Amino acid sequence: MVETGSPAPVASSLREDAEAALRSLVGRDGVTLREDQWTAIDALVSRSARALVVQRTGWGKSAVYFVATRLLRDRGAGPTVIVSPLLALMRDQIGAAARAGIRAVTVNSANVTEWDQVHAAIAAGEVDVLLCSPERLNNPQFRDEVLPRLAADAGLVVIDEAHCISDWGHDFRPDYRRIRTLLGDLPAGIPVLATTATANARVTADVAEQLGVTGSGLAEEVLVLRGPLDRESLHLAVLDLPDPAARLAWLSASLGALDGSGIVYCLTVSAAEEVASQLRGAGLEVAAYTGQTDPAERERLEGELKDNRVKALIATSALGMGFDKPDLAFVVHLGAPSSPIAYYQQVGRAGRGVERAVVALLPGREDRAIWDWFGSQAFPPEETVRATLAALPTDAPLSLPALEARVDLRRSRLEAMLKVLDVDGAVRRVQGGWIATGSAWSYDAERYARVAAARAAEQRTMLEYQATSGCRMAFLRAVLDDPELEDGWSCGRCDVCGGVALPEAPGAQAVASAQAGLDRVGVEVTARRQWPTGMDALGLDLRGRIAPAEQAEPGRAIARLDGLGWSGALRDLFESRDADGRPLDAETPVPLRGAAVRVLEDWVALWGPAGPDGARRTLVDAVVGVASATRPALAGHLAPGLARWLGVPLVGWVRPAPDRPGPDRHDVNSAVRLAGVARRLTLDVPDGAVAGSTVLLVDDLTDSGWTLTVASRLLRRAGAAAALPFVLGVR
Repeated sequence: MVETGSPAPVASSLREDAEAALRSLVGRDGVTLREDQWTAIDALVSRSARALVVQRTGWGKSAVYFVATRLLRDRGAGPTVIVSPLLALMRDQIGAAARAGIRAVTVNSANVTEWDQVHAAIAAGEVDVLLCSPERLNNPQFRDEVLPRLAADAGLVVIDEAHCISDWGHDFRPDYRRIRTLLGDLPAGIPVLATTATANARVTADVAEQLGVTGSGLAEEVLVLRGPLDRESLHLAVLDLPDPAARLAWLSASLGALDGSGIVYCLTVSAAEEVASQLRGAGLEVAAYTGQTDPAERERLEGELKDNRVKALIATSALGMGFDKPDLAFVVHLGAPSSPIAYYQQVGRAGRGVERAVVALLPGREDRAIWDWFGSQAFPPEETVRATLAALPTDAPLSLPALEARVDLRRSRLEAMLKVLDVDGAVRRVQGGWIATGSAWSYDAERYARVAAARAAEQRTMLEYQATSGCRMAFLRAVLDDPELEDGWSCGRCDVCGGVALPEAPGAQAVASAQAGLDRVGVEVTARRQWPTGMDALGLDLRGRIAPAEQAEPGRAIARLDGLGWSGALRDLFESRDADGRPLDAETPVPLRGAAVRVLEDWVALWGPAGPDGARRTLVDAVVGVASATRPALAGHLAPGLARWLGVPLVGWVRPAPDRPGPDRHDVNSAVRLAGVARRLTLDVPDGAVAGSTVLLVDDLTDSGWTLTVASRLLRRAGAAAALPFVLGVR
C-alpha cells in the first residue's frame, strides 16, 4: 500500500478534463471532484496505478471509474472491464455511463441471446465499458476466448464490490476468486481499480494484497484510499419486540407513517413473501423481491421503487449491493443480518440524496437459527473434498449433475467448492463439465477454521450492536475500523443519542390482528416429477421422468420452517434437542394438531360434494404413515390421529428395511439422498389394502422430497389410485 505524493504539473489540465467528464456524468454544472476521487483518477490515468477505494455508499465510487474511463478512452486506451456482482447495479451503471457519452454493454445470465452481438461490438472497438458478472469469469468459453483478448486490450480493469474477493468479507463469492488469476495475467501498464463500501481493516489489507498480484511474481504497490463511514442522513434505531406478530403489527402500523419509500429486509424468501402478503392485506403498496423473483420482474419492481410507485419492497439480500435510489427514505430489517458489516452495507442504500432516513432493526428470536443454517454452507471437510477430486476424471469432463451422483454434497455447495478448487488449480471447468487437473492440492484447515471463527465473532458483534448502550453509528464505524473515528464521538441522531424516536410498540389488538394473519396454514408440497441424473452410478435404475402412474399428487404442509407464523412452532418441534443433542420426541403438540386439521379441512382434493345431510365426505380411503427413526413417537401419534379424524383406517406404514434401521443423512445432494431413501424404505401394508384407494401419506417433515416421492411410488405400485402427501413442515 502506498500513498500518493503531490500531483504533477500536468494534473491541472487533466483535472479540468476530469471535472468536465464528471459534470456530463451527473448532468449538473458546477460539481467538482472530491479530493480522494481526484487522487484515484489521477493515479489510474497518469500512472496506470492499482488502487483500492473504500468509501461509504453514495460517496461516488462509480464516478471514479467512469471519469477515468472517459479520460483513458479519449487518450486512445482500450475499453474498461468492470466485474460487477448484481444485475441491478449493471442496469444503473449502463444508464449512468450513457449520460457521460460512454458506450457500456453487459454480459450476464439475463442476456444470453445478446452475447455474440456484444462480443462482436467489443472486437469492433464500439464499446467503452464491458460490465460482466463474476460468474462469467468462470465460464470456459468466456474465460479462454473472450477474457484474454479483453485483458490484453483493456484500458482499465475495475472490480466493484471488491470485499467479495476476500474470505473475510461478509459476502465472499467463489467466482470472485477468478479475479486473482485475471490480475496476474494482465499485461504491464493496465490500471486496476477496486471499490467497496464495506471493508474493515482486515478485508482492506486482504483485498489490497490480492490487487498487487502480477504475472511477474513481484507484487505491485497498491494505492489505498479509505474515507470516513459516517452517514449524516442515517438515523439508526433498534426495536426489540417479542415475536413475529408484534413485529409485523408494528410494521403495518408504522410503514405508512414513514416518509417516502424504502426497503424492508427479511432473512429468508419465505419470510419476505409472508410479510409482503400481510402488508398488502393491510392496504399497503408493497411487493416481495427475492432471489427467486424472475429477472424481468426484478427490473420492473426496481423501477416501481425508484419511481415511488410502491411504498416498499419486502426483500432478501438479493436487493443489496448496487441498487441506486438516492431518495430511499427508510430501511427496516425484520431480523438481523449475521454481520454488522453486512448490515452497514444494506442500510447504506438509504439516505444518499435526502437529509433524513430512518433505519430500524427489529431482531427476532429465530435469527440465530437462520445464521447457523447459512454457516453450515461453509467449505466442506477434507474427506468430502478428497472424495470429489477422486471422483473427477482428468480427461473426459463430468457434468455437475453426473458428479452430484458420486459425492454427498448438495448441488449449490458442491458448485461453490468446485469454483474454489478451480482457482486453487485442483480442478478445471471446461466445456461439458469439470475435470481434475492432477495437480497437488492441500486442504488449508487452519484458514477455514479462522474464517469460521471470524464469522462467529461477527455474529456476536451483531448481538452486541443490538444491546449497546452507546451511539449506534459510532459502534458501526468502530467495527468497520473507520480511520477517522475519534474517541468519544457520537452521531447525535440514533435512538441512543436521542435523535430518532420510532413509533411505539403495537397494542394488543394490533398484535392479535397480525397474529390472525400469521395464523393462516397450508402450503403446497410439490411432488417430484423427474429422477436425478446419474442414478446408474449409484446402482439404481432410475432415470428420466417419473412415470405418471407412480407419481404423488400435490401435497400439503402446515408451513415452511423458514417463514413466520406457524414456522416458529415447527422450528421449536424439529430443532429441539435433549442434553445429549438427540432430537426430542413426543406426541404431536396440541396447537399443531389443530393446525393440521385446518389444513385438511381446507384441502379441496380431500373432499367430495356434501351429502344430503350437509356433511362433507372425504375422498380419502385410507391413511399410510411414514415411520421415523428419529421421532417415532411423533410419527406414531400423527398418522393414526389424522386417520381417526378423517374416519378412515390407518392401513400400514412405510418403514425402513430391517437391515437399514437408522436415519439417512439429509445434508447431501439430491441423487445421494434419493439413493439412500430408495434402498431404505419398504411398504408394510396387507396385500390389497391400498388397491384402488386414494391414500393420505403422512410424514412429519419433508426436505428434499424424496421420501414422499419414493413412498408414493411404493403405494402406487401396490395398486393405490392416488397418493396425497401430508407433512407438518417443509424445510
